[in-house]
This record gives sequence, structure tokens and C-alpha cells, in this order.
Amino acid sequence: MTDIKVPAVGESISEVTLLKWTKKEGDYVERDEVIAELESEKATFEVNAEKSGVLKPLAKEGDTILIGAILAQIDETAAKPDGAPVPEKPQPAAGLKQKTTTEPPTKPVTPARTPEAGGSNQQPVTDTKQPATEIKATPVAAAIIADKKVDTASISPSGFGGKIMKHDVMDALSHPGKKAFAGSELFTRNTRKDKMSNLRKTISKRLVEAKNTTAMLTTFNEVDMGRIMEIRSKNKDKFKETHGVNLGFMSFFAKACAIALSEWPAVNSYIDGDELIYHDYADISIAVSTPRGLTVPVIRNVESLSMADIEKKVLELAGKAKDSKLTTEDLQGGTFTITNGGVFGSLMSTPIINIPQSAILGMHKIQDRPMAINGKVEIRSMMYLALSYDHRVVDGRESVSFLVRVKELLENPELLLFGKDPVKTLLEL
Repeated sequence: MTDIKVPAVGESISEVTLLKWTKKEGDYVERDEVIAELESEKATFEVNAEKSGVLKPLAKEGDTILIGAILAQIDETAAKPDGAPVPEKPQPAAGLKQKTTTEPPTKPVTPARTPEAGGSNQQPVTDTKQPATEIKATPVAAAIIADKKVDTASISPSGFGGKIMKHDVMDALSHPGKKAFAGSELFTRNTRKDKMSNLRKTISKRLVEAKNTTAMLTTFNEVDMGRIMEIRSKNKDKFKETHGVNLGFMSFFAKACAIALSEWPAVNSYIDGDELIYHDYADISIAVSTPRGLTVPVIRNVESLSMADIEKKVLELAGKAKDSKLTTEDLQGGTFTITNGGVFGSLMSTPIINIPQSAILGMHKIQDRPMAINGKVEIRSMMYLALSYDHRVVDGRESVSFLVRVKELLENPELLLFGKDPVKTLLEL
């Protein structure tokens, strides 16, 4: 028997949670084949078979296991069963992986009412949840929904994998204006308990630590997103054709922050004992929402990357977060954080600092609002910005000036090229 032990995944991590077995007891596994997924307090990772043989799991899904403990055993003396499939060699990543399923195809259902985007052209680069329009239903249920024009938001799916069944639609029609919680009945008083994951525990601990150990303050401003939206609209097709990725908002914000961080170094520093550590580079953490919780993978040396490089990195990290493939290295070392609550419809918020960093920028929903421009009222596409900062490190002058500089760079995107006005540069002003 060969013992498969829980590997060390980083300093200070003493235990992990077994998320799921990808192979079951008695299965014949090939060497290096993935047999389980584990979750530490920072990330999820896979465990591979060290030998070919029959698998014998020694832990259950949801168990908390110490680093170095025996997770499973493999009987390498067992004969390979006839007809056992040979695992395919992994192909080089060329984008997002496609998922296959043995379920019969189901007819997609389009909701009767689709929420308005609020005038925003935002891309949900920090949200890895499935779009609300991807709703599965049986053919009969889909036909009733289309015929009766039922709002799918009022339907509680009871089928496997969230599939809408015929009786789900009939229940919604029988109780118009009333909606039970998913999997429950009307007027239920049930409660449920769910074990807190290691990742959620870590998020909880770090957020409380940030509130209790920093002198956190938030300053606000607003930015006219009209120029950026115009640039994206005009160049998005050519940009994707040339670089193979969409032109989103995050690259504009990341470049603007990198320039502003170079001009206001206190915002790009942190406290280490009695010393301040300053960074001559911008490693920007991007807050990403996943079904398991919030993660903050890092884009390194943003100041040295092109717009296309940033968009490619955002796409890569969002894909890894969605597939729970982020490594400890992906999550460590950021000097500043950007979070985008606007993808969920947030108009304004006060983001919490990602310690040990000293500041975090909150993006929000783009909304058409009347603005006074040169004595006239005009409708502009506006976004509120929020900068939360540690007042022990960053003074009011620095925080406000940093945010004003970010606003200036976003409203005049040509400044992102040099960081200065081209005409003033020409005139040496």
C-alpha cells in the first residue's frame, strides 16, 4: 500500500478541508491522476495519485485533516481491470476549459423580465457566478414558461442541478406574487446549519483584524466614465481581434492606480513593526467573488504591463478563481487592492483594507446622472469611487490627492500613456 499524505501548502497552515473526492473507493487510478480537492485557509488545490492502483479513501468529504496526515491509500499490487479508460494527457491551456456532462440537453429559458443594466456597460470581471439567464428547465416546463410568460425569478427549481420541473412552474402559477425559498415551501420556519469553510474562516478573521488594527478612514469622489466608455465602444472589436481578450474597465483602473501609486508612495506602503515599507512597483490585488468566498489574486508589476497584458491577466485569474485553481503564490504579495462592487449593482460602499496593505479602491455602478457642466445640466455616465486607507500611514492630503489623480487619469485616458498632459509635456510646463 502507498500512503497519500496531505501535502504542505504554505507556512502557518496546519490543516485543510477535504472538499470532494474526484475518484471513489475501489476505483483504479493512474499515477498523477487527480483523486481529491482540498481547501486551505487561502486557496484550493488538487491531490494527485503517487502510484497507479486501487484507491482506498481514509477521510470523508467535509473532514478537517492535518497537514501530513494520511488522506488515502493506493494498492499498487492490484491488477488494472480490463476496459479501464486511459486518462487523457492534459492539453495546454488555451482559454477557459469546457465542461462536459452526461445529462440530456435541456432547453434554455430566457426570463420574462431582464433587469436593466442601469445605463452601465460594465463587465463582471470580478464575479465568477453564472449569468442569471442560464436557467435549465425540462421541455414541458420551458413550454409552460414561454406560453404563460412566467417570470423565472418567481420559480423555485427542485430538479437536479437547479433544473426547473413542471410542478415548479405550476406552483409558481398557483401562488402569484408569492415565492418560497429554494427547496422550501410557503410559510416554512425551517433553519439550516452549514459548516464554515476554512476560506470563510480566514476571510472573517482578516476582516475583523483589519477593522480592529488599522485606523481606517474612507474618502469619496466621482468620475465621469464617458471617455472610457467611448474608447471601449470604438475600439473593443479591434482590440479583441488584435489581442484575443475583451477591453474591460479593470485595465484602465489598474493603470490609473499604478501611476497614482508612483506619485503618492505612502498609499503603496505598509507598516512593519516600527518601519514603513515602500514599494517601487505596483502589485495590484483584484477582489474576485467566487461561490466559496472572496479571494484577492495579484497582478504583479502593473506599471510595466500593457492594457492587453492586464486584461489577459484578469481573465486568467478570474478563470482560475472560478475553477478553484488559485495557488498561494497567486494570492500573496499585493501592495494595493481594487474591488468592483458595481458588477453587483452597488452604488456606493466603504471597502475594508486588505491587510497588511494601506489602501483599497472601491469601484461602483456606472449610472447616468444629471451633472452641472459649464453652467449647463448634462446627463453623464458617472461612477462613485471610494478609497479606504489606514490613517496611521496615509494622511488626508495624500489620500484625497491620490483619488483626485485617479479621477483625472480616468477622465482623460490619454494621460495613461505618459502620466502627463501631452501638450504640457511638449511645452515643458
